Amino acid sequence: MKRVLPGLRRGFATPYGRAFLWGLASALALPPVHLLPVLLLSIPAFLQLIGQAKNLKQLALIAWLFGFGTSVAGLYWITEPILTEVNEFWWLVPFADPLLAFAVACYSIIPAAAAYYTPPGLPRLLVFAGAWVASDILRQYAFSGFPWNLWGTDWAVPGQFGDVFIQLASLVGVHGMTLATILLAGTPLFGRRGLAVLAACLLAWGGFGVWRLSTPTSPTGISLALVQPDFSVPGSFERSALLARWARLEAMSAAGLHAGATAVIWPEAASPWLLDSDAAARSQLAAVTGTAPILAGSIRMVSDTDYRNALVVTHGPLPAVDFYDKWKLVPFGEYTPAWIPVKITPGGGFTPGNGPKTLNIPGLPPVGPLICYEAIFSGQIVDEAHRPAWLVNVTDDAWFGDSAGPRQHFADARLRAVEEGLPLARDANSGISAMFDAFGRVTASLGLNRSGVLVAPLPGALPPTLYSKFGLAIPECLALLFVLAGLIFGRRRAAK
Repeated sequence: MKRVLPGLRRGFATPYGRAFLWGLASALALPPVHLLPVLLLSIPAFLQLIGQAKNLKQLALIAWLFGFGTSVAGLYWITEPILTEVNEFWWLVPFADPLLAFAVACYSIIPAAAAYYTPPGLPRLLVFAGAWVASDILRQYAFSGFPWNLWGTDWAVPGQFGDVFIQLASLVGVHGMTLATILLAGTPLFGRRGLAVLAACLLAWGGFGVWRLSTPTSPTGISLALVQPDFSVPGSFERSALLARWARLEAMSAAGLHAGATAVIWPEAASPWLLDSDAAARSQLAAVTGTAPILAGSIRMVSDTDYRNALVVTHGPLPAVDFYDKWKLVPFGEYTPAWIPVKITPGGGFTPGNGPKTLNIPGLPPVGPLICYEAIFSGQIVDEAHRPAWLVNVTDDAWFGDSAGPRQHFADARLRAVEEGLPLARDANSGISAMFDAFGRVTASLGLNRSGVLVAPLPGALPPTLYSKFGLAIPECLALLFVLAGLIFGRRRAAK
């Protein structure tokens, strides 16, 4: 031990060790901790390490270790699903989080390399910020996409502070908020002048948020019942267990309607029966809920080899009114990516749907559905050609226990409401279920690991936001603009 501890201290004193530690520290800014001031230390430290790199090989390793530190701390909860079946998959426990973090960390090399070739100071900060956002947007598309734990989500702090500062997402989206976060976090590099700029920008940012929150909206006069059954995972497929599950959903739905709800929402894959094709199940449900719309998470079978993770809408015993098939499937959990030569998803996995869709349901305003993981894909969630009046996100976060995972997912859904200017009803099997208004404010919620029915009014929508009109083109252009500005300033400085 006497030999090990000095060795560890020497290791952490190297540029590689410091990069990893600063990456770990930066994860404290992520939900649910939201320790934003840590970025005022970690990002300037990272930029200094970039400037001190002796060659590209050392730079790449420093950048990767910083990203690995952030990701391995921010994604630790990915191990939770394995623990639900630890007797069979115990051997995966030490590898799941590090392997995912290993891949995500590679995206940190792109902005580090761009900054490395830029003169220090303002040019390097501008290029780094723009390239980091470009790398995040690439992460949203590459290898099925995984835009999780973007620095812009750090501002989704619970309560009024977060309500104010997330309003910027209505203009530039979460990627634009990441850009602003990096630029502000880099201001300590410029001493007192930089801190003065930081204070002024935060005042302007907060002022915009306060002003936007004063915008009036009209109530819809509709109430929704969000059913949070807190079913255990993985659930039993014994018929007695399925019948008990069904009875519980019926009873909770009836309770929600009795409390004044217009419609009922069930979480992802809650139904034990295939509601789209099971007329007997729909008739049995209608005997309890009448003709009230039920937006039910259910599996949909198109053929013997084609299964969909779906939201099925029933309206009495007749055939389903409409359905939505999840199109952003979870790699390895719901399907095996095409670039993997061996199919490893149980049962062959699900078939993806065709993309964002607006459902027209009797008695309700048009709604845009999102199933689970889809809520993290900023700018890709709404069919803007048939714009909905509200959003519904059904999910099952029980797989991730009482960890940061459900809370990070919750923060992402909150930002989608702000970006689109639409209220969002989030129904989660084990929580957190909530109603967000079009400003991302929580108007009602039911916490983690609780069973209950949340009946809440559906808030009104806002006019389309700037971000809803132009989507990812806004942060893409901003990223390019800041990279070009940094390169131009850097060239002018070098020419003097």
